[in-house]
Amino acid sequence: MNLDIRIDVSRARDAAVGREHGITRAELDKLQPRVSDAHAILQRERAEGQYGFWDLYKQSGVFDDVKAAAARFAQKGYDNLVVLGIGGSSLGTIALGAALLSPYHNLLSKGGRKGAPRLFVMDNIDPTVFREMMRICPPKKTLYNVISKSGGTAETMSQLMIVVDAIEKKLGSGAMKDHVVVTTNPRRSDAPPSLLHPVADEYGLTEFAVPLNVGGRFSVFSPVGMFPAAMLGMDLDAIRNGCAAMDQRCADADLKSNPAYLRAAIQYLADVNKGKSISVMLAYANGLYSIADWYRQLWAESLGKRYSLDGEEVFAGQTPVKALGATDQHSQIQLYREGPNDKLINTLETRKFARTLRIPPTLTSIAQLEYLRGASMNKLMAAELQGTLDALRLSQRPVSRIILPQINAHTVAQVLYLLEVETAMAGRLYNVNTFDQPGVEEGKKIARKLMGGEG
Repeated sequence: MNLDIRIDVSRARDAAVGREHGITRAELDKLQPRVSDAHAILQRERAEGQYGFWDLYKQSGVFDDVKAAAARFAQKGYDNLVVLGIGGSSLGTIALGAALLSPYHNLLSKGGRKGAPRLFVMDNIDPTVFREMMRICPPKKTLYNVISKSGGTAETMSQLMIVVDAIEKKLGSGAMKDHVVVTTNPRRSDAPPSLLHPVADEYGLTEFAVPLNVGGRFSVFSPVGMFPAAMLGMDLDAIRNGCAAMDQRCADADLKSNPAYLRAAIQYLADVNKGKSISVMLAYANGLYSIADWYRQLWAESLGKRYSLDGEEVFAGQTPVKALGATDQHSQIQLYREGPNDKLINTLETRKFARTLRIPPTLTSIAQLEYLRGASMNKLMAAELQGTLDALRLSQRPVSRIILPQINAHTVAQVLYLLEVETAMAGRLYNVNTFDQPGVEEGKKIARKLMGGEG
């Protein structure tokens, strides 16, 4: 079976939704020289090691270390894996878990989970939620993976302080090395020291490094995402192969052959030429829904910039929105079809679900349900998707589709890698710095000062 994902932008073209709302061949042809120039810059930056997300999947030694550590900790039989991290330190693991684990993973017995621990990703500082997690995940049965490049993330470090206190009180400080794993900046002379380094030294903790040239939102294929994935029994080799397959497809600048660049071009042109300032990711599978959360940070934080690379005030970027089919056909689609035509809809679809569920021939007294009897929920979902696509087309609403043959480690990795490369190209088209986030820092400084720290 061909496991390559497919990109279909035909419903975002002028032939589908008209020239006012759809991208024309002339617009793509006009943009191609800029894409080619941007490709040359991106490839040079990649070769120089300025941004390392492209080649994370190639780091065999890192993957070997991650697998070995996961195997060692797995022998201790933990019931729970708790990830302490926020934003790029958590969203990738959430997306992988939602796509590749049972939807009720945490409710299964340990045998039903094939020995893997339950997963809890603490990506916020809601005190009620965190305290309840500590109650149902006692330190004796839990491995905590704390993730912060700088070790200065207030949310994550406050979580760690609570965890350290609980472990020391209940198990003793000597047990810390068996219950806490650190993922942070590398220990290099050219790397800013992390506040997690002295913690790891004091307690003798297992430590993984996030490459200095990889930002948090691009870090899912580093130990940030891969250590939790290994602990949960995901197929890391299939993930690496999926990255490699998509990397090969993104090797040249031609919009006709590079799916990531084509999507970037469609999104960019839809925004600047057609007024589509909102990018909706509409997932037609619950397992793909959390990819939309991960994508929202990637797209918003990378492209939402006040200044261009030339220092001009541009206020660039689309607003990313997530939606779930068929659920949001009963909420958001009304707005998308009849509200402002300011959105590009990106569907995430799978051709084949992991299970087939037949609809039994019951409720025979209701003649109006005859069309459902003997059909399957799979067929109904496909019909709901097709109905939405056609209805959006009737309303001249552009749609760009990402189609997975099935949901597995290989195909999900392709999607994540595709969206990372797409974002890198989009940043170049918008002429902004894709890899910084100055707008985030001011709020952190203010919060730190309000807590009595330096602001």
